Amino acid sequence: MNNGKEDLYRDLKRRVITLELEPGANLDEMQLSREYGISRTPLRDVFRHLAGEGYLVIESNRGACVSPMSHKTLRDFFLAAPMMYAAIGRLAARNAKPHQIGELGIFQKEFAAAVRAGSTIDLAIYNNQFHHLIGEMADNEFLKPSYERLLIDHARIANTYYQAKNPALQRNLIIAGEQHLQMIEAFRQHDEQRSEELAYEHWVLSRKLIMPSIAPQGLSIGLEIPHGTDDAVAMRLS
Repeated sequence: MNNGKEDLYRDLKRRVITLELEPGANLDEMQLSREYGISRTPLRDVFRHLAGEGYLVIESNRGACVSPMSHKTLRDFFLAAPMMYAAIGRLAARNAKPHQIGELGIFQKEFAAAVRAGSTIDLAIYNNQFHHLIGEMADNEFLKPSYERLLIDHARIANTYYQAKNPALQRNLIIAGEQHLQMIEAFRQHDEQRSEELAYEHWVLSRKLIMPSIAPQGLSIGLEIPHGTDDAVAMRLS
């Protein structure tokens, strides 16, 4: 990719996972072409690439839009996530390379800095990069596409919690960072059992944090959805 294409590719990914571009939002080709100084052909190449990764949807005669999120999306996410994260965690421990473990440490330091600074954007970005790298470490061509798609929606759902200013936010994010450190150590030791257990523990914490922020009153997605939640947030994701 040339610089304009690279910048567009990187920026659209960031804007999707941080909810700067909301689920289902249409993308203006003309505006983006001007903004990034590229023609329609390379711009559409970027769109196709991002559609293949799950960030965008391209429809004939309608152009590209951000991947939508529906009640079915949320139901499927919560059902698939614990199984996917556990499998990826085990495989990552089996296949982890020293340089990848070192990179995980860098992303965790950035995540911890974002926790201290209270930066919702950096929280989303560095948490996503941390878990994306775990998928790379797992190195399974069948699981990787589904895992990466899962991470996109996990980042978007988590953003609703990051932005909610819940009094427990700081404490729970510190716990998440401690779990990251334990994961890194388990990967370093190639401890598959512990890595799987930590992946599930991390998911339980994440589920506890994000479920109250996304399920409106009366909505059941076949899981233990608390009532009394934020309708505006859920509507934003629908």
